[in-house]
Formats: sequence, C-alpha cells, structure tokens
Amino acid sequence: MNAGGDPDRDDFGLPPIDIVIPDDARELDRDVLAYQRELRALRRQRRATRLHRPLTRDGMVLPLLAGCLMLALLTSTLLIMFAADQTGMPHLAPRPAVARHSALTRTPAAGQIGGLLPVAAVVIGGKNVQLRAVAKPSVLTLVPQNCQCASTLRQLSTQAAQAHVLVYLVGTNGGMQQLAGLAVAAGQTAARVADDARNVLATTYRARGVTAILVRSDGTVASVIRQLPQQRLETGLLEVAVVKTAGH
Repeated sequence: MNAGGDPDRDDFGLPPIDIVIPDDARELDRDVLAYQRELRALRRQRRATRLHRPLTRDGMVLPLLAGCLMLALLTSTLLIMFAADQTGMPHLAPRPAVARHSALTRTPAAGQIGGLLPVAAVVIGGKNVQLRAVAKPSVLTLVPQNCQCASTLRQLSTQAAQAHVLVYLVGTNGGMQQLAGLAVAAGQTAARVADDARNVLATTYRARGVTAILVRSDGTVASVIRQLPQQRLETGLLEVAVVKTAGH
C-alpha cells in the first residue's frame, strides 16, 4: 500500500490485493472461528465418505449376495428334509450287516423250526395239557398207527436218557391202545404218553413214519427228524441237551 491508501506496485507480478491489517488481533476471532468450523465440516465430510464408499461400490454388495444365497440354500434343504419325513418317503436300505443281524434276530412263527410249538392241547394221564406246558427239553415222538417200532422207541429212549432229555410218545385216538403197549416195551411210563386227538403235531410238522420233534428248554423247536430209525437222532439230541446244560 502506498501512503495514499491505494495498492502499490507489486515487484513480483502478482495481482493487486486489498489487505487490511487490524490494529487489534481480537478482531480476527470471528474469522478464526469460521475457519475452524469449515475444517470440522470438511473432516466430517471425509469420514462420511469413507463409511459410505463400500456401499456405493462392490465392497458390501458381493458379501450380501453370497449370504442371501447360503441362507436360501439352507432353508430349502431343511424344508425338503421335513417334507420327506411327513410324506413317508422311503428311507435308504440298511447296510448288509444290519440286514443280516435283523434276519438272525427275527423269531420264526409258531409251528416252524426255531419257533414255539403250536397252540394246542394234548391229553396226558387223562388231563388236558397245553403243548407249550410240556416239560422241556424234550422229544415229542409221533408214533403212527400199526407201528412195528418197539426197538426204535427203545433206542430213542436210551439215547434221550443219556442226553438228559425227556421223551413223550404221541399218538391219536385210534392208536392209543397200541401206543400204550409200545410205551411199556420202550420203558416209558403213562406220564410220558400223550393223545393228540386233533392230530395237530402230525399236521403241523408233516410227520412221516416215526417222527421226532426236538424241543429246546426255552420252548422253541430245534429240529424235526422224520422216518426214524433211518435218520440219525444224535445231533438233534445234542443240540437240545446243550441248551439245557447252558441254562444251568
């Protein structure tokens, strides 16, 4: 500034500027406060820009899309599982080992090998006795009418006694008188002679000739041996005798 208050010539080629220097520095407080407000506003603007920048570009969009897809996949999987259980969709077949174990543990029906005796009654000593209540282990020996088999029954009684297995001679109404004589010849008492009036045992187990039904101590049928004495009985007696021994 020159002495007259007009802009003086600038030796550096800068444009002329009016500069007022106050006499008291306190007059600049208002300008300083305004400048500080501008700085604070600028800092706030920069922070807001940094926070909003991920949303304006691909920073947050891709993770949000991935999360939505995973949630939809999980929801659909759960819905399919619950729907399958409620609609009775067939389950996968069990593994072979499990199937074999189930087959081994399945109990055969009554009247079959491995199952219980059929539900029927016989007459022993003038009293009706349920077949399943007959003492066990035992051999229910079905003796046909007009059987010339005294020696066979005697041999059977001897083998059964050695194995500690009871022998019952079973006949029908028409052959009970002859059966009583065969029992005496075989060394059997009247308490071991049974009358199967309805022929349930012979029909159920398809008797042929002298037929032996070997019953374990648990009441299940171990085997049925037909056409004695042509068929050997020792193996069957050993099987029921082993079960009896294991039970002690």
